[in-house]
Amino acid sequence: MPQPRRRLLALVLCSAALLAAPAQAGPPTVEVLHFMTSGGQAKAMKSLKDDLESQGGKWIDTPVGGGNSEDALAKLRTRVMGGDPPSSVQLKGPLIQEWGNLGVLQAIDDVAAAGRWEQALPRSVAETMKYKGQWVAAPVNIHRLDWMYANPAVLNKVGIKMPATWEEFDAAAEKLKAAGITPLAHGGQAWQDASLFEIIVASVGGPDFHRKALVELDPAALTGPTMKAVFDRMRKLRGYVDANFSGRDWNVATNMIITGQAGFQLMGDWVKGDMSAAGKQPGKDYVCANPPGYGGANFLFIVDSFAMFRSRNPDVLAGQKLFGKLMMEPRFQENFNLAKGSIPVRTDMKLDKFDACALAARDQMDKSIKGGGFNPSAIHDMAVASAVRGAMTDVATRHFNSNLSSDDAVQLLAKSIRQARE
Repeated sequence: MPQPRRRLLALVLCSAALLAAPAQAGPPTVEVLHFMTSGGQAKAMKSLKDDLESQGGKWIDTPVGGGNSEDALAKLRTRVMGGDPPSSVQLKGPLIQEWGNLGVLQAIDDVAAAGRWEQALPRSVAETMKYKGQWVAAPVNIHRLDWMYANPAVLNKVGIKMPATWEEFDAAAEKLKAAGITPLAHGGQAWQDASLFEIIVASVGGPDFHRKALVELDPAALTGPTMKAVFDRMRKLRGYVDANFSGRDWNVATNMIITGQAGFQLMGDWVKGDMSAAGKQPGKDYVCANPPGYGGANFLFIVDSFAMFRSRNPDVLAGQKLFGKLMMEPRFQENFNLAKGSIPVRTDMKLDKFDACALAARDQMDKSIKGGGFNPSAIHDMAVASAVRGAMTDVATRHFNSNLSSDDAVQLLAKSIRQARE
């Protein structure tokens, strides 16, 4: 058993008060531990809170700022150790399975059956919401990680178009630099460096390489020439970032696109949520496109979901069922995703109210599912254990922020992943 899991198991076993005692019946109550706190994300969460309260529920908000899942997980571990877990927590992918292994998740099979979740979700998404065949989490959306954004006014100012290849991107970046504009808006945080790395893995290597390297953790893919080319491209991109990027939040980087301080941003579609929150319109105030070098069926998916933690309090149990039910209703899926920039996780919904970027995302998703390029994001907790994701993140950010060579980075990546799996 990996060391982090042993430590976590010890915390759970030491928590005698994990299951709350039954209490006098009150309103359906749910405490929501989450890290959706930026403009578009906060608006999306408010739509869920308002929905729950309109149906007589009580919402206890426990936000963790900065959009950082690590900080949220640290808070969750502290709460579990103290015998006071939240009733619902924003978790993704293998993390749901890891907490399920500890016996602390609450099944909501009756809610899923009533809502026909099995029929409405992509199969790969549905399986991540279950633990040993039981539904223990509800999904709210599908994000796409691999997007590129730009301000068309900035592109027109320097006479460039959205680049389709990395050679075109480099040429555009040099023109932007000559005009005194930062070519690439980026925030110097480890998870942002790693997100950029994963996008480049999919761009340089394609969906099959991404799956072999970052999902299946194939040693040949991790140590081969394609991975070296990935780190070479990362080094090139580092030269297009401004000197003040260290510690910058992603939404601050997005504001550099909005205000014309930067040319491009490579980041997930939560960027679009903040663009919308700022009153910006796709095609007019910003454009979205595949990253350079893309073709075919690439789609790195992230599913935001909320796992239910066990309780014997009838108010909490009722709150969890109401919370899960509302998250998967088409009306909420529409409202939430319009605010957040993502697309509904339900495949049986029309997207009449969604913008061009969202429609492009759904089209790309459908193509990717059919073409075998619908891959879970490793960096955003959808594909690998947290220890492995941490190893990837550490190497990606170390390389991006030092003079570590591509050859050495390849070897360090393979070694770090191997050690994380032991």
